[in-house]
Amino acid sequence: MILYGLKTCDTCRKAVKALPDAEYVDVRKDGVAPEVLERAYGRFGDKLVNKSSTTWRQLDEDQRARPALDLIAEHPTLMKRPLIEEGDKMWLGWGKDVQAELVG
Repeated sequence: MILYGLKTCDTCRKAVKALPDAEYVDVRKDGVAPEVLERAYGRFGDKLVNKSSTTWRQLDEDQRARPALDLIAEHPTLMKRPLIEEGDKMWLGWGKDVQAELVG
């Protein structure tokens, strides 16, 4: 299981604590492989972009109109977090539904 997140993100910290065996990838430091982002976007669509983030609010309208994958590649902190991947399965965020499925 791989957990993509930010070390400074409280939600990601909670997920890491609950999933101690998950491999952690810091999206700011290490980025996310393009093929992982493409699969995630195919599964979650525009939900993959965190439109309530500080980074999003700092973008102008022209930048916001760019393709989501291009934006995330350029600004990894725009990705909703955490993104959790295990085999063919993916989860986005750390809501009660994701927690129930992964932690039990």
